[in-house]
Amino acid sequence: MQHHTDSAHTHEGHGTHEGHGTHEAHGSHGHEGHGGHEGHGAHAGHGKVSWSMAAKATLHCLTGCAVGEILGMVIGTALGWGNAPTMVLAIALAFFFGYSFTMYAILRAGLTLKAAIGVALAADTVSITVMEIVDNGVLLAVPGAMDAHLSDALFWGALAFAFAVAFAITTPVNKWLIGRGKGHAVVHQYH
Repeated sequence: MQHHTDSAHTHEGHGTHEGHGTHEAHGSHGHEGHGGHEGHGAHAGHGKVSWSMAAKATLHCLTGCAVGEILGMVIGTALGWGNAPTMVLAIALAFFFGYSFTMYAILRAGLTLKAAIGVALAADTVSITVMEIVDNGVLLAVPGAMDAHLSDALFWGALAFAFAVAFAITTPVNKWLIGRGKGHAVVHQYH
């Protein structure tokens, strides 16, 4: 995004800036000028979103989902549950940890818990949903994966493959969302 130093402009979530001087509305971010805001124009729907930005957003989402899914599978297996209840628990925990990772970052930026929940829901719901549909679909499609035990190489191999496929499919979705100021774009103003 190009900034003109001779006119006032509004940068969504950051207030109006005369001559692009100080950023009081940023709070304690400590940004000089506009450093640290690479791609902010893109996430507001004003420009192109890089694949790198979309991949980082997807990786953030994948990390929370992976923690939740693996924990759910470990718990379900340890308790001797069948595939369906274990999968339900894994998906629920994937959403929980996916949202939690985002909320942790934005709570540190000073938002209230209620506001942080709203931002996390807006930022991650579509991404986590796509990721869960894809990776669980892959696990269901890999012969024997759902019946493999935690000690089996098939379990971990199928899970890694499922996460890789989910990452590959969710990254373009996140790129599209961020380019329209949705999805993970709503979190960027709190970094």
